[in-house]
Amino acid sequence: MSTAKVIALLATGLLSGAFMYGFLNVVPAFYEVPVNVHLVYRTQLMTHNGITMQSLMALSIITPLWYAGLCRRLTPVRNLAILSAALALTTLLITRFGNVPINGIIKLWPPQHPPVGWKALLHTWDIYNAWRTFTALGCFIAFIAASHLKKEETLTGSVSSSS
Repeated sequence: MSTAKVIALLATGLLSGAFMYGFLNVVPAFYEVPVNVHLVYRTQLMTHNGITMQSLMALSIITPLWYAGLCRRLTPVRNLAILSAALALTTLLITRFGNVPINGIIKLWPPQHPPVGWKALLHTWDIYNAWRTFTALGCFIAFIAASHLKKEETLTGSVSSSS
């Protein structure tokens, strides 16, 4: 198994898993605690997630492209790997231009007294979060498909490659 494939599987899987965990567990828990706890925890989570999630998104873009380059003669494999990278890029763009600006606004709210309409802005954040969660999941699924297809093509001998 190539280094590119291993790193891409790890990065895309961790990215998808992190977003799915947040979507299924963290976000619902936000709404089950008092608003001041919700906002303080959300703000601290942003601080801790910054480097980790950005790194995973970058690796989830770069390593599938690296793998696509290694498998350039295997058109379906290459295309799925590129799709995986494109979905990771979409995840990054949704995060950067959807969630991050809202996070900046939330950081300014006093936790004890959020502004009028605060739930509507959090609902918008939730929509962006759902989209980036599913694009991250799609990124992982596309790379698994590329990886599986490469294995099948190698086993059947229909196409040979040095990846």
